Amino acid sequence: MTPSLMGVGELSGSLKARRISNSSDMGFTSASIDSRNVKEGGLFFALNGASCDGHSFVKKAFKSGARAAVVEASKLESFDLVNIAKNAGKDLIVVENTLKALQDSARVYIDKFPNLLKIGITGSSGKTTTKEIAASMISFEKNTVKNPGNLNSETGLPLSVFEVRSVHEAGVFECGMNKKNEILEIAGVIRPNIAAITNIGTAHIENFGSREEILKEKKCIFNFLNDSDTALIPGGEEYSSELARNVKGNVRFFSAELFSELEGTRSLGLDGTEITWAGEKIHFPLPGKHSLSDAIAAIAIAKTVPVSNAAIKKGLESVKPLFGRLEIFKGRTTVICDCYNANPESTQKCIEFCDSLEWDGRRIYVTGDMLELGETSFAAHTKLGELLLKSKAEKIFLFGEESSAAASVLKSNAKPFFHTCNIDELSKTLDSFVKKGDLVLLKGSRGMKLERLLEMLTGGAV
Repeated sequence: MTPSLMGVGELSGSLKARRISNSSDMGFTSASIDSRNVKEGGLFFALNGASCDGHSFVKKAFKSGARAAVVEASKLESFDLVNIAKNAGKDLIVVENTLKALQDSARVYIDKFPNLLKIGITGSSGKTTTKEIAASMISFEKNTVKNPGNLNSETGLPLSVFEVRSVHEAGVFECGMNKKNEILEIAGVIRPNIAAITNIGTAHIENFGSREEILKEKKCIFNFLNDSDTALIPGGEEYSSELARNVKGNVRFFSAELFSELEGTRSLGLDGTEITWAGEKIHFPLPGKHSLSDAIAAIAIAKTVPVSNAAIKKGLESVKPLFGRLEIFKGRTTVICDCYNANPESTQKCIEFCDSLEWDGRRIYVTGDMLELGETSFAAHTKLGELLLKSKAEKIFLFGEESSAAASVLKSNAKPFFHTCNIDELSKTLDSFVKKGDLVLLKGSRGMKLERLLEMLTGGAV
């Protein structure tokens, strides 16, 4: 039998919420916001989504085994929730706002583990990879829990917190954002002891207006630090001093140059990087300079924990690529798939990496729109066109409406390219052009779903 995480009555009391009880308080064993994922004995949070209201799925959640549901007082009557709970013999926890209740519940839950070392990571890019590398290193010496995948949002992070158990000694939590005050909300859930910022770029600038506003938002991860806690900041960047200003706790800057143990690095191309650390040769399997930058941030976290050089070595060697993040596929062509997300900084790094590779065959760069750039989109895609123009690509394939700006640059300079907004047309044209021995880059925002081209490009070797 799955052990209870908390009693329903205990949680409702901590939230100062009204509990409508129709059963004995056996406690809940998991938390979910999707009725399809509810497990026996789980707790269901009925969130108000953009396209549907979670309150309409309370009955389904109960049938799937939910022990209780967290619902909003204003929805009780309109969704007949009191009768639904009574007929099912289940409980309701009644609150004003279920999203806030989810976050508050996660904070209440994580407070049950006062000895857990809590690590928070944010940044415009690289935070998921940094989290994976840091957790890999720390786990060799401490029982470690982390966000599954990229569950780093206002809902994903609180749900991740419910994965913490008494055996865990360290928790590595990635904090993402796409709207104002989101870092403040989710950092307030975990209140990290170690907080790291990987970088400040232009991802999601549509919702913030400027890089300065993004900096202010990211810096909120430091708001909950105590005097004994640590803030980790990239050293030597134009924004480093601003990030460090008025931060409570110990401020530490990190960079490759600041690690005395780092004796050298050597690119292995698609096979990653050889790192010489404290006299030991390490094969770090993730390719590219930006992956190495993520490793540097992760090492800074691991050293702060701290863990030994042996754990750092094992962790770096053990890390695996994540979906859509510099994944290498070999088949009909060799494909570099970095299509989980895209912003100007990460796209530039990908193009520079592909240009830097020693490659006997042709290079073909397929780029999709960089989304959520707002008013800066035209300028960003124009700059993308300029980067692609100077690149070593034999031919450029552009996908999406925003990429029209890049197409204009390439057209005026007679660089071979193809532009479409239709994925089938893109696939068919690519299929007729590529040949064995080609290197193909797939880079675009998540919404462009460029991974749809993988099977065709590799001949099914995915």
